[in-house]
Amino acid sequence: MARFILFGSFITAKPEPNDVDIFLLMEDTFDVSSVVGEPAVLFDHLAAQNFAGASIFWLRRLAALDGEQAAVEHWQVKRGGGLRGIVEITKS
Repeated sequence: MARFILFGSFITAKPEPNDVDIFLLMEDTFDVSSVVGEPAVLFDHLAAQNFAGASIFWLRRLAALDGEQAAVEHWQVKRGGGLRGIVEITKS
């Protein structure tokens, strides 16, 4: 995984967020067919929503047509055009 981004109500001051929203930017060499067992659910959007209550979106770095930073920033824009908070989880 190249980048792990959290967004949506989970990272706000909302007293009871109702779900987790995640964007994963994967390395170009990532092969989703090699993920087996329970972790495979995370790479199937509907299954992740039903199983874990998480909206998970992912793509490979190469697929970020305007660049990976633009892909990350895309998730900061709300449907109505305003901005939402996003948090990137990094290794220390």
